[in-house]
Amino acid sequence: MTEPQPLLRARGLSKSFGGALALDDVDLTVLPGEVHGLLGENGSGKSTLIKILAGYHQPEGGTLTVNGEEVPLPLPPGESRALGFEFVHQDLGLVPALSVAENLFMGEIVKPRNKFFMSWSRAQREARQIFERYGLSLDQNATVESLRPVERALLAIVRALEGLRRTAGAGPTLLVLDEPTVFLPQHEIGLLFDFVRQIAQSGSSVLFVSHDLDEVRQITDRVTVLRDGRVAGVVATAETTSAELVHLIIGHDLTAMAPTAEQQVLDRPVVLQVSHLTTRWLDDMSFDLHAGEVLGFTGLVGSGYEDVVYALFGAIPAHSGSVSFAGELVSAGSLTPRTAMAAGVAFVPGDRQRNGSIPSLSAAENVNLLVLDRYFQNMRLRQRDLDDNAQSLMTTFDVRPPQPALEYGSFSGGNQQKAMMAKWQQVAPKVLLLHEPTQGVDVGARQQIWRMIRDATAESSTICASSDYEQLAAICDRVGVVARGRLVGFLTGSDVSKDRIADFCLRSSAGVTADVVSSDLDFNPLTNH
Repeated sequence: MTEPQPLLRARGLSKSFGGALALDDVDLTVLPGEVHGLLGENGSGKSTLIKILAGYHQPEGGTLTVNGEEVPLPLPPGESRALGFEFVHQDLGLVPALSVAENLFMGEIVKPRNKFFMSWSRAQREARQIFERYGLSLDQNATVESLRPVERALLAIVRALEGLRRTAGAGPTLLVLDEPTVFLPQHEIGLLFDFVRQIAQSGSSVLFVSHDLDEVRQITDRVTVLRDGRVAGVVATAETTSAELVHLIIGHDLTAMAPTAEQQVLDRPVVLQVSHLTTRWLDDMSFDLHAGEVLGFTGLVGSGYEDVVYALFGAIPAHSGSVSFAGELVSAGSLTPRTAMAAGVAFVPGDRQRNGSIPSLSAAENVNLLVLDRYFQNMRLRQRDLDDNAQSLMTTFDVRPPQPALEYGSFSGGNQQKAMMAKWQQVAPKVLLLHEPTQGVDVGARQQIWRMIRDATAESSTICASSDYEQLAAICDRVGVVARGRLVGFLTGSDVSKDRIADFCLRSSAGVTADVVSSDLDFNPLTNH
């Protein structure tokens, strides 16, 4: 059998930024009816390749053929949609200040259907119908900035899918999903994958970008792997093991993380004691954090587990409860980021771009943000010393490239996260709070960050809130599971495994927890939220 004519064939694409080659003679072929994976470490060139297909970047060489016809490069604005391409980018492409409906019908706002005005009553009616079709309950009048991250992701995906529906009559189309599942709960991932398969069965194609190899193996037919801006391999997913994919991605076999030793953490001094913490989603939660411990919290989406770290940093208000920092008792409701930092608490939030950094500033300015006062002399900033410190930190924490003057937002996700770890470690925190520390981070940087967390805990203690069970199993001494706002128990020792954590979360959500032994917990009546 002859191979069908590709829906998309890119040949010899190259692109550089400031003298650094981001793409080097890259080829990509996507067949009709195929779900094609695009893999690689952060900084491997995946986003650059996608932005060339979207017409955002201008390549410095190469050709592009769509449905057998060569398309001139670079693509002018709007041409990708005319070719039948729809994109869901990592940043989602939403306008926070606009409403859900306005974002959903962004194309119609720019080019109204009747050429004169936009009927908002009709738009709102259609928005309701669209969300009903996908089984979503989004308020079309709410602003995007008021939505939870998962709701923003769903809106962006639905907008792209609707764009595909509108262009489906013109021939095979291509949906590009760049890390679409980062904020999605498991059942929504299943719905998305069902729709992806429907698109492929219709003869159209999907280019699927993800760091989650389980997802890639579940949904893709073939995979193109990029490494250092070049194609490392193109393989059939079903014929390739996860270990082989990892080898293609990072260029060598992945060294297994040594399992966390089953230490007697409960016998160590208590450095943080939380009593009866109640927030918007948590109900009467109590626990202790011990010296040198990595304590994880998790649960199903909507359980409220992530509120733990935000409340302890004072980033969200606590309704009641108290916190004792090394014996000093304070009301949980009085905590602010300033008072938490004064007590020796550091925090790396899940959304590092919006809540943990200033992307438009340089890497040096972001890394030194907490210690700027050290570099002022006679009311002047010692810029050279500031840059030297940033250079040293970026080298120590393997931030690539180690160039302090580069804009922080230009770094890949994994390198941004390593820079955030470097920023906080120079103030020697007593307690490190983390929310999804490897979200959107490639498989190589992921293990680096895990080791950074364990190394940091040698001098302090860590609380990590995460939905990544593999991550929790790799770094945690104990894992607390939250269901419907209630802390239902801890897993310790050999029970801290990916499968055991997943099982406990599912059982807890269903109310089946009798077989799990919990430590130092008071069970209280559940307040349903």
